[in-house]
Amino acid sequence: MITSSPGTAGAHRGERRNGNPRATRIKLFAISLAAAVVGVCAVGSADADTPERGRVEVLELKIQNEQQAATDLGPAGPSLGDMDVYSGSAIKDGRRVGRGGGSCQVIHVNGKELTTQCLITIELERGSLTMQSLWGGGKGSLDMAITGGTGIYRNARGTARYWDIATPNERLRAEILH
Repeated sequence: MITSSPGTAGAHRGERRNGNPRATRIKLFAISLAAAVVGVCAVGSADADTPERGRVEVLELKIQNEQQAATDLGPAGPSLGDMDVYSGSAIKDGRRVGRGGGSCQVIHVNGKELTTQCLITIELERGSLTMQSLWGGGKGSLDMAITGGTGIYRNARGTARYWDIATPNERLRAEILH
């Protein structure tokens, strides 16, 4: 069973109030990477090359963040257009099952409250998986929409939920409707 850490959400809120731009970017990076690797686990969990229509595939992964770059546009600190780009791996049963990456861009600023749009693409053994979400940060969990993909994921839909964002224990659970 996956649970969220109550301390994580409070830490995120505190960072946002203090206006720590580096902490905000690290959070965005970790969330985006988590989303990016959601579909990676599907490589080891699908039963056939062509899934049954209407079947739900459940994926549970540990996230391994590997690369991240932040672009600070406009005035110094968090502002409209700032972006984080990231990549990494999904781990299932101790082994790497794929790779993914994407970006989160600040689309709205209200004082120290930021809203970002995150877009993710995952490269899997039997196709790619795409996801997106708006995120306000500082929440105990994050839900992203699975918006499609290629190969066996060409008509995929569903949601992915992330816990322990920006920690070494970052995890996610995705429910993919084929």
